[in-house]
Amino acid sequence: MADGQRLLLRDWPRHDARGAVLLVHGLGEHSGRYDRLAAWFNQRGYAVRGYDQRGHGQSPGRRGALRHRDDLLADLAAVYQEYARATPHQPLLLGHSMGGLVAVRAVLDGALAPPALVLSSPALRSWESPRMVRLAGVLARLLPNLPLRSGLDASRLSHDPQVAADYKADPLRHGWITPRLADFIFREGAACIADAGELAVPTLLLVAESDELVDPAGSRAFAKAATSSGQLTTRFFASLYHELFNETEPGRGQVLMQLGDWLGRQLPR
Repeated sequence: MADGQRLLLRDWPRHDARGAVLLVHGLGEHSGRYDRLAAWFNQRGYAVRGYDQRGHGQSPGRRGALRHRDDLLADLAAVYQEYARATPHQPLLLGHSMGGLVAVRAVLDGALAPPALVLSSPALRSWESPRMVRLAGVLARLLPNLPLRSGLDASRLSHDPQVAADYKADPLRHGWITPRLADFIFREGAACIADAGELAVPTLLLVAESDELVDPAGSRAFAKAATSSGQLTTRFFASLYHELFNETEPGRGQVLMQLGDWLGRQLPR
């Protein structure tokens, strides 16, 4: 990156690809957890790239920490632009959870203009109390890199107990967040909702209404505010947990069917 930070890239190539996808992972995880989703895209003719965000996975740096509050946005722009130069297809963008927040913020800022944007359980609103949100803002100024436990409950990732077991056993995941990163998530989530009417890219919003890790009310507020843009399609899944692409069947199949149908309309063969 421009500040010297190194990021790990992970590719799932396809030599005869008809399109490309850039995946942006969530807090505490890494791009290697997206093998199944990448295989689904490969089977439909897409090459796929993911990357470990700074402080995550195999990318170096303090876990859950930022040097500057906009680091994740600058990193995404750099990775996306490099991928766009390396492939004949302008990549579509898919972000999950914190990665969804980073992706939609970059698009709303005009830093990226992918042909399509997919948001999976984006971290647009937290379950944290207003007091904790305010405290994060104060600590971001005083102790920006103080390591704090994220408190993520792995049993609420998916109804599939194997997903939780694999997550807990994964040596590349972590359970840390710092005030600067927390403040970025809280502030930019609210800002994205406020700016949703400016959405200028065809976007699919996938909402897990039984999500206990991010508040789905943020996605509902974003969807309402984005109505005037004419760019947003929203699909709600009443009984599913946070990781929609790792859910049990038939839920996972329903999510992928909606994704496939929407992509077929946006990016026809």
